[in-house]
Formats: sequence, structure tokens, C-alpha cells
Amino acid sequence: MKRFMPIKKFIPQSANPVKDIKNTLHKNLEFTALEQYKLIRANLDFTLPENEKCPVIGVTSSIRGEGKSTTAVNLAYVFAEKGSRVLLIDGDLRIPSIAKKLQIHSAPGLTDLLRGKGKESFDFQSYLLDNWFVLPSGDIPPNPSELLGSSRMENVLKQLKEVFDYIIVDLPPVNIVSDAVSISGLISGMIVVIREDYTEKKELERCFRQLKLSNVNVLGCVMNEAKSGKATYGKYRKSRNYKYYRSYESHEKDSE
Repeated sequence: MKRFMPIKKFIPQSANPVKDIKNTLHKNLEFTALEQYKLIRANLDFTLPENEKCPVIGVTSSIRGEGKSTTAVNLAYVFAEKGSRVLLIDGDLRIPSIAKKLQIHSAPGLTDLLRGKGKESFDFQSYLLDNWFVLPSGDIPPNPSELLGSSRMENVLKQLKEVFDYIIVDLPPVNIVSDAVSISGLISGMIVVIREDYTEKKELERCFRQLKLSNVNVLGCVMNEAKSGKATYGKYRKSRNYKYYRSYESHEKDSE
């Protein structure tokens, strides 16, 4: 098997990609948010195993809409900003969003590598930083959970770890599908994203219970839209909760 070697740069879909991702990318955020991402980066450097050459960090949440994908994008960016060679993988193979957020094509991507399709020297280099690479989802498969926990995924990550210093994987919510748990044995640890005044306490408890039962190494939590003072958990509206569960449910039925 050939070694994975990214060569050229992704061409953004938009004529003005930096403007399009103004509200997503770390470098365009307010000073407070910018510094918080740098603080998360520093905390992870202390938390991750010292002897691991290339840590693989999963980013998930309890439910959809908590900001996990935006967090994954910015974590990857700040690690690359300090000079590390970083790969961001869109591992949400049901409702991928990384390509849309960064205004790049969604294929070829991860599913192409897992299926053995296409060239192995895919072009994943970001147009923003030479040492930041983005691997989108690729075509949506019928069996995301099985693919993420497969021996193929293990082999792909093994190759990628020889090339990069950090790998960040955006994963689906824990409480909705089992994908994040399926890949847990292949990653160094998981970050759980919480959104203040949005995440319901019972959903968060259920998420951590599931991660504990699956022996997932939880590296820590990131709270989005946190207010000053003591953090609280707002009530999660039933209509919104139902809608997001239905989003993943409809994908399952289409796949079948």
C-alpha cells in the first residue's frame, strides 16, 4: 500500500472563501474567542500522552447544534498556526459540514480512502496554511458506523499518523448515532462540546454515560457561547430535539 502524501492545494469553491468563513474560522473571531482556542490548545498539549507521535483527537457532542464542527475546525487551525502539521478529518459521514464551512469540495474524501477508490495522494492541503490539511467526508456511505470502526479506518489512520503531527476528527453526536463510539478505539481521546443555554443536562449525562461504558478517553469539554459567571444548562426545546434526531433518522432510512 502506498503511503498517503498530500501534494497540492484544495481549490475553494467560493470566489472569496475567507469572507465566506468569517464567522467560522479562528483567525476571524473576536479576541476573546481567539484566546480561548489557544488556551484549549495549550491544555491539550498537557493532557495528551507524551509518547504519542501523532495524537488523534475526536470532537463530538451529545446532540446536534452544539458547535462541534466549528470547534474541530478552529482546534485544527490553532494547532497548525503554531507550526505543527495538522489534518482535519470530517468523520461525520451522515451530515458532514466541514467542506461547507471551509467552502471546499466534499469529494474526494475519507470514504474514498476507506473504499480504496481514487489515488492515495489526494490533494488535501488547505488554501489558508501550508501545514494545515483538510480531509472532507467524501460521498455519504450507507454504513458510516461500520466504516469508522473498521480495520480500513485503522490502516488509513496508521498511514496518516506517519505524515502529520496532529489529527482532528469531527464526529457525529453521541446520543443520536453510535459512530463516535465506534471509532473510539482508534483515537487518543475525545473532546465533548457543550453549548450553554442549549444543551439539556440529561442529554449531557447520557452522553458521558455512553462514553464511559465504551471506555472512551475523554480529554475534556469545550463550552460554546459561555456567559460570564457560573455556567448553566438551558432547557432543550422538544421540537428542536425531535428535528435533529429526525435528521439522522432520515439518513438511516435512505441508506436502507
